[in-house]
Amino acid sequence: MRLPARLPVDAYVLALLGTVALAALLPATGRAADVVGGASTGAVALLFFLYGARLSTREALDGLRHWRLHTTVLAATFVVFPLLGLAAAVLQPRVLSPELYSGLLFLCLVPSTIQSSIAFTSLARGNVPAAICAGSFSSLAGIVLTPLLAALVLGSRVGGFSPDSLLRIVLQLLVPFLAGQLLRRWVGGFLTRHRQVLGYVDRGSILLVVYTAFSAGMNAGVWSRVTPLRLGALLLVEVVLLTLMLTLTWYGAKRLGFGRADRVAIQFAGSKKSLAAGLPMATVLFGAEASLAVLPLMLFHQLQLMVGAVLAKRRARDPHEPGEDPIEPGGDPGERGEAPEPAVAGGPGGLREPRASAEAGAAARS
Repeated sequence: MRLPARLPVDAYVLALLGTVALAALLPATGRAADVVGGASTGAVALLFFLYGARLSTREALDGLRHWRLHTTVLAATFVVFPLLGLAAAVLQPRVLSPELYSGLLFLCLVPSTIQSSIAFTSLARGNVPAAICAGSFSSLAGIVLTPLLAALVLGSRVGGFSPDSLLRIVLQLLVPFLAGQLLRRWVGGFLTRHRQVLGYVDRGSILLVVYTAFSAGMNAGVWSRVTPLRLGALLLVEVVLLTLMLTLTWYGAKRLGFGRADRVAIQFAGSKKSLAAGLPMATVLFGAEASLAVLPLMLFHQLQLMVGAVLAKRRARDPHEPGEDPIEPGGDPGERGEAPEPAVAGGPGGLREPRASAEAGAAARS
């Protein structure tokens, strides 16, 4: 018998599920947990170093000229999302348990993803350089804003928050990113030539963080507090959340006077959440409770890929606006003088090429 050409989920999602199952059956304990935790910290630092090394400083500076677009994405990510998360408080405890609601609220505070925003924007014939800069700016802002907002809206539920935890997040995420930017002149060419191989490094780093978080959760016994009914309710709530954000970013950007290409970038960058940034932050902020805290983010991650891939293909069929370059859907951004997509795993899953990644997400994930 032959497997179908397209599985209902892509290979990376299967790898994520397999990692969770491995943590449930063989969680890291004792000395092994310390080793895995150290390796996980190093893997995340490497991941953000690669982000920094791949992002062209010139592209970032050029993107600053489009400050209205980036401000709109930041407002969607760190204002509208959190407000919707706070409004969902009425769902506990009948629909969502307090632990799952805390995870949902944390999801709303996480920065936007880089990779899938770029991939889907490219597929939909949007403003790719704007998506690159918007996702990158959101990730950098989130290094500081996410833990501060978590302390503000989650309060005592974020047991691990302190100035020391904020410093740990900055050292683990921001410092490697800046180091990558400084060394880009020497390593940028190498990363470009080997971006397909390094894509596996991106995804492997995230899988290691997932294993570490879920191992800690198994050791602490947090999974005994989750039922299938609660998980189903959580998925339904996240479907509504994603629908609201896709609608608000598209029609809100239109109301603000943005053209079609910019609206595409705003919709995809403003409605996404980064698994790569959220996982290490949750590990620092929630400690042993991190596995429950990241569960809503993992579900939302898969959901945003499935819906985003379908929506991007639909946007690609939109009629051209006056002055818009009639590039083929999913074509190489370099064909229109734009920066090519960096091979990063932003909001994870580690998408590589705009067309291939979106199609993978349509079957299933960034």
